[in-house]
Amino acid sequence: MPDVGEGLTEAEILTWYVKPGDTVTDGQVVCEVETAKAAVELPIPYDGVVHELHHPEGATVDVGRPIISVATAAAAPVAAAPTAPATPSAPAREPVLVGYGVSEGPTRRRPRKQGAAVTAVPEGEPRPTTAPAPEPVAAPVEPAVVEPAAAPVRPLAKPPVRKLAKDLGVDLTTVTPTGLDGIISREDVHRAAAPAPQPEPERRSSVPERTPAPEPVAAPATEASDGARVTRIPVKGVRRATARAMVASAFSAPHVTEFVTVDVTRTMKLVEELRSDPDMAGLRVTPLLLVAKALLVAIKRNPEINASWDEMNQEIVIRHDVNLGIAAATPRGLIVPNIKDAHTKTLPRLAGDLGELVAAAKEGKTPPSAMADGTVTITNVGVFGVDTGTPILNPGEAAILAVGAIRLQPWVHKGKVKPRQVSTLALSFDHRLVDGELGSKVLADVAGLLEQPKRFLTRG
Repeated sequence: MPDVGEGLTEAEILTWYVKPGDTVTDGQVVCEVETAKAAVELPIPYDGVVHELHHPEGATVDVGRPIISVATAAAAPVAAAPTAPATPSAPAREPVLVGYGVSEGPTRRRPRKQGAAVTAVPEGEPRPTTAPAPEPVAAPVEPAVVEPAAAPVRPLAKPPVRKLAKDLGVDLTTVTPTGLDGIISREDVHRAAAPAPQPEPERRSSVPERTPAPEPVAAPATEASDGARVTRIPVKGVRRATARAMVASAFSAPHVTEFVTVDVTRTMKLVEELRSDPDMAGLRVTPLLLVAKALLVAIKRNPEINASWDEMNQEIVIRHDVNLGIAAATPRGLIVPNIKDAHTKTLPRLAGDLGELVAAAKEGKTPPSAMADGTVTITNVGVFGVDTGTPILNPGEAAILAVGAIRLQPWVHKGKVKPRQVSTLALSFDHRLVDGELGSKVLADVAGLLEQPKRFLTRG
């Protein structure tokens, strides 16, 4: 299993496109896997015949573990030598793995081919002086599979857990893992940092002990879990990564959320005008496009909001490039792909990139690179009819803007109560690097731009 993006430690096999006995060629896609960020197709880097699929569909496999063995022409099976000296036998050939080549091992001399049989003699050992008697050709030898060493080079832990251990001063090599496949969890780190107190002695009642009746809940619990009243959904891939990232964000960054309700009637009119603009022909124009443009303008005026917190150096890192993330709900869970260098895009280009981003997310084809290195995020909860919310920061970012539903409401306009298109915006920010003044300025700036969009949002 190759590392398909940003140091991820595992992936789930979604679909196999080949089976044992199939012939494969260099570059042919053999399977689709889902990482914590996206679904990715894996090509095979060799020509040969599929010998074995080591894991079924639905299995979660650690990076570096074998997932497929391929017999290549250069590794064709040969007849075994009849007799060998009393020396350690040559190690079995290691399999070819997708994305990794053969596993690392001690240096060996490649055996020479002589006709239909080959005798491998370890380097430095005397070679036999007599030729072995000919034997019938043996049945093809199946490629041997050599698993990676059982003891990893370093303890298995996800990046957020490693950061937590670093913050708490915990040496991961001293932590006993309790997670699946020996992975260290956040709870393991917390236990190592502050061992749980000894439980108090159980208080015994003065009433004489009686044989307890069977727990009435035990049987129904098992029955319910297998029956129609309970559905258990394994949390894997994107959903598990999202859950862990949100927990890490919520408990590491002090969140503050501010709200503003804004009259977006002019923005909605501008959306209709842009849909008939020749420059926007073939592009999907939505209110989200103008919200994104408004946020980019506000960031240009208040660049300190486009920042991150460097815990190790205790520094605020202000980014000069804006990679605008758009939270997208997909069948596999919530993902946040981003538009790279969004601050440099014209409105038509921004509309095109936004449309491609949303389409790829819906199809589950977002590459891991599209979700890396985001700097600020928009989440559009209004598409679900929700008025507003308190969004949790995307890890590593300083701000996230939630856009609520746009509704026709009574509004005071030019001294009179009139029906107007109204929406509520919510801006969550990391209070370590964004104070109330900066957060308020950015939110008020976005609201002002959406109230009077023509003078600002159509420029550039």
